[in-house]
Amino acid sequence: MRHVLPCGSSEAWGELGDVAQGKAYNSQKAPGGRQLERPRPGLSGSSPGPSTSGPARATVERGGRMNVGTAHSEVNPNTRVMNSRGIWLSYVLAIGLLHVVLLSIPFVSVPVVWTLTNLIHNLGMYIFLHTVKGTPFETPDQGKARLLTHWEQMDYGVQFTASRKFLTITPIVLYFLTSFYTKYDQVHFILNTVSLMSVLIPKLPQLHGVRIFGINKY
Repeated sequence: MRHVLPCGSSEAWGELGDVAQGKAYNSQKAPGGRQLERPRPGLSGSSPGPSTSGPARATVERGGRMNVGTAHSEVNPNTRVMNSRGIWLSYVLAIGLLHVVLLSIPFVSVPVVWTLTNLIHNLGMYIFLHTVKGTPFETPDQGKARLLTHWEQMDYGVQFTASRKFLTITPIVLYFLTSFYTKYDQVHFILNTVSLMSVLIPKLPQLHGVRIFGINKY
C-alpha cells in the first residue's frame, strides 16, 4: 500500500530522503558479509564531537547552553565554609590529634602538653580568623572582602550564629580543661588566660571591623 504525500511538502521530501538513505545503507554490506550500521541522524555536514552523557547530554539535546567550570553558588564561599558538613567534627579531631602528637614527645610533662595544645590552637585560630584578610576565591563584591578578616566575613557579618558560638565556646572549653590538668599552676594559668583573651576579644560584636591603632587596616 502506497502512502501519497503532498509534493510541495518539505516534510514529504524529508521522509522520502530518510527512506532512500535507509534503503541505500540496507543494501550495502561490509566485505565480511556484515550489515553496515545506519548512521544516527544528526546535523548534516557536522563532524562527530566528543560524546556527552547525563545532564550535559540532556542540556545539549534541549538546545541549552552548558555552564562549564561552575565552582560554587555563593558570592563569597568564606561566609559558609564553617557551616559545611563535618567541618566542626574535623576541627575537634584536629585539636585532639595535635594533643596526641604533643603527648608522644618524650620528656614532656602532661601540664606542659596541655598548655602547648592550648597555645598552639589559639595562635593558629588567631592568625586564621583574625589576621588573614580577603578570600582565595574570585568574588564579584568589588574587593569588599579584601579588607575583612575571615571572622568578619563569616555568615555575612551576622552575629551570634551557630558557627560563631561554636568557635567561641571551643577555646573556652579547652581553657578549662588546660587549667584543670595543669592544676591551676600560676605560670600556666597566666599564659593560658592571656592566650584565651587574644582569641575572645576580637570576636566581640563591638570590635567588628575595628582596627585598634590602625593595625592590620590594609
